[in-house]
Amino acid sequence: MHRSAWRGRPVQYNDLYGKNLVRGGEPVSVERIGTDGDVEKARRLFTELDGKVSALGVGGIDLYLRLDTREYPLNTALRLVENVRHTPVVDGRGLKHTLERRVFDLAEPELGCRPRFRHALVPVAVDRLGLAEAVAEVSDHIVIGDFMVALGLPVALRGIPQYRRVARVMFPLVSYFPMGLLFYGSSGTEDDPRHLRYFEEADLIAGDFLIMRKYLPPDLHGKTVVTNTTTRANLELLRGRGVRLLITTTPRYEGRSFGTNVLEAALTAYADKGRTLTDTELNDLIDGLGLRPSVQWLADAP
Repeated sequence: MHRSAWRGRPVQYNDLYGKNLVRGGEPVSVERIGTDGDVEKARRLFTELDGKVSALGVGGIDLYLRLDTREYPLNTALRLVENVRHTPVVDGRGLKHTLERRVFDLAEPELGCRPRFRHALVPVAVDRLGLAEAVAEVSDHIVIGDFMVALGLPVALRGIPQYRRVARVMFPLVSYFPMGLLFYGSSGTEDDPRHLRYFEEADLIAGDFLIMRKYLPPDLHGKTVVTNTTTRANLELLRGRGVRLLITTTPRYEGRSFGTNVLEAALTAYADKGRTLTDTELNDLIDGLGLRPSVQWLADAP
């Protein structure tokens, strides 16, 4: 878990996106502090910073799961910020349903065309349904692995309609899952290749990097990976395994891409409305500020 806010070391917007982002004549500042899953430390930080910064971002866990127009609260996660009364709190889900939902449209100018894939794998879509929907639009077949990866059950969901039917039943139950099943911020560091059939047949793999990292097979030759937060070391790992194209849904800064919660907190503070932003407002900022995914060819470009 971590929080981000307009506080700490200044980060000039032109370093991130090639434009200046200044609010009230002052350069923006973003600070990220990890608590490595320490729930009480995270609660204290959120409480202490309430009213002192312009936005707070929750990382490593989601506060709500969204399905269509309905949001399902994750009660354990919400206890982290139950004492926050004044500062807007975001968890990145707004950008997951705007920036990530549009990832292939926004990346098309740099790619030179709208890509098309035969088989796609989304290891976990529970918190990234917008990305899964975007993947489904550019893929002939899509497998969603929530049951396999998150619950260890040998059930592959095929297609968005099937996933939606299952989600309507499961999401109310997930609301009561304990923190240990919800927090993913420190996971994915050990190699434990599983579900190899689905990884091997996919020419597109999309989802949260911390989750997929643990299960990746050693050979990813020629594949495209669409993900979020990655470091230089992650990039070299993917290059070493043969990944052809890496698309990160948020831009890169100092060798790593931002998490959606960090970027959404930054945009929330920049908008200065004193509340979280709607999808329409986020899309307006994406277009107005020219936010684009990062496209990196790790093997030879076509």
